Amino acid sequence: MSLSFEVSLFIISSIHCPIGVFEKKKMGEISAALSNVLNNENGHVVGGPRKSCWYEEEIDNDLRWCFALNSILHTGATQYQDIQLLDTKPFGKALVIDGKLQSAEIDEFIYHECLVHPPLLHHSNPRSIFIMGGGEGSTSRELLRHKTVDKVVMCDIDEEVVEFCKSYLEVNKEAFSDPRLDLIINDARAELERREEHYDIIVGDLADPIEGGPCYQLYTKSFYEFIVKPRLNQGGIFVTQAGPAGIFSHTEVFSCIFNTLKQVFKYVVPYSAHIPSYADTWGWVMASDTPFVVSVDELDQRIKQRINGENRYLDGKTFTSASTLSKAVRNSLNNETHVYSEGNARFIYGHGKHNQA
Repeated sequence: MSLSFEVSLFIISSIHCPIGVFEKKKMGEISAALSNVLNNENGHVVGGPRKSCWYEEEIDNDLRWCFALNSILHTGATQYQDIQLLDTKPFGKALVIDGKLQSAEIDEFIYHECLVHPPLLHHSNPRSIFIMGGGEGSTSRELLRHKTVDKVVMCDIDEEVVEFCKSYLEVNKEAFSDPRLDLIINDARAELERREEHYDIIVGDLADPIEGGPCYQLYTKSFYEFIVKPRLNQGGIFVTQAGPAGIFSHTEVFSCIFNTLKQVFKYVVPYSAHIPSYADTWGWVMASDTPFVVSVDELDQRIKQRINGENRYLDGKTFTSASTLSKAVRNSLNNETHVYSEGNARFIYGHGKHNQA
């Protein structure tokens, strides 16, 4: 889920405007240039007929995804990641990290409801939660809607991203100020190793495993087995986002994350949902040593009893549908043999800040 280098017309994960508008401009100059383009009365710029500026993300060598922009709200670089906040025409405000769209205003509820609510609703009484990552604040927001939750520890390595999101993402301001939220700036592995507490739910809301990114080591069997699982209470549940899960993309990391968790936990449930701004189906995996046996009706009853406000996406039937994968994806998951390790990692397409040319 960048733009800190010089931009021309055909750069990966870039802003495209009429020819010549952004040639040789640094990111600090782009916002002003974009404003001039978008505020032009006639919507035309000398040198080309295009009326809009566009964000483009390279999904694969021969596949790109782009959409029109209203404005660039912020660009910057932290110690760990490049970060942008874009105002897009189809998806509203969109957060981009290391050239990968992380969430968009119009449909982020799909991702975050799917990540948070299935594990909490399958737990009998979830009170203590640990989030690995989650700097955006949306995962905390959804967790804190649950009436049973007493404490949420959100541990993100990148303080600048967290502060940026606290400043710019109005929808999560209430969550960041909730007294039940304990915000920690640290590496999630180090923090879990340091702590003696145990948790009912551990959530992996980490950046995608990309080469050179800061998070791929947190998708490994050794991490799940020796750090995550020992920090779960009896009956505890672990859930993680697991990357693209489409008919063609699920073999990138979704299938091997599922198989890796199967080596550590007795019960593992993969599920997926289409997210329009990602231009793909997305996957999550939850795992436990306690079976997942809650019925559709019981899920709906728990939603009514436990959650403040109304879900926009997830209910009992929706989760049943999400966890009913297509025949092709089921076959891939059943036949997957790869176990994720630091020495034998898989990555989705792209490069993190520390592995850019």
